[in-house]
Amino acid sequence: VPAQYLRSQSGWPLVLFLHGSGERGADVWQVARHGPPKLVRRGTDLPLILASPQCPAGSRWDAHFDTLIALLTDLVTKYKIDVGRVYLTGLSMGGFGTWELGALHPERFAALLPICGGVRSGFKFAGYAHGLKDMPLWCFHGGKDSIVAVRHSEKLIEQLRRAGGNPQLTIYPRTGHDSWTKTYANPAVWEWMLNQKK
Repeated sequence: VPAQYLRSQSGWPLVLFLHGSGERGADVWQVARHGPPKLVRRGTDLPLILASPQCPAGSRWDAHFDTLIALLTDLVTKYKIDVGRVYLTGLSMGGFGTWELGALHPERFAALLPICGGVRSGFKFAGYAHGLKDMPLWCFHGGKDSIVAVRHSEKLIEQLRRAGGNPQLTIYPRTGHDSWTKTYANPAVWEWMLNQKK
């Protein structure tokens, strides 16, 4: 929670962060290797409540979507959260989780910010594109990503645009898989996210 949390009465924005495959396991501090938890661990006081669950070893986020929705419900009950400002972001495996969980439950989120992700081959994203088209979405990917090819993001963005959506796509032409460090370090990204409301 932010430094001002205890002294405030109003609801705070909530960011649900889904980590990548390298941070799975039973040591929750692995989650702070990248992304928003890393910023917080280094002393950045983000003006939001940050939830950073850990995916078990050998598993993927899609096996835990029901648990993630239950977590959101629990957090909204226990913390001073503005339910109109709940955001979902993730990188790599968490980017896949962001696309899929956001498509399945668009009613829970005010904006999505997937980084170097995509959807699993069996996930029929086209069937969800119409329901997701009005969701504020800003996607990031490295043009030289050899782990998750940039075409994964490009294809999903194109499907949303065909459905009538207006998602943003930022491609870093010379960046490999780590397109998250510069994304989460960019104040404009946080400003954009926190300005979105349901």
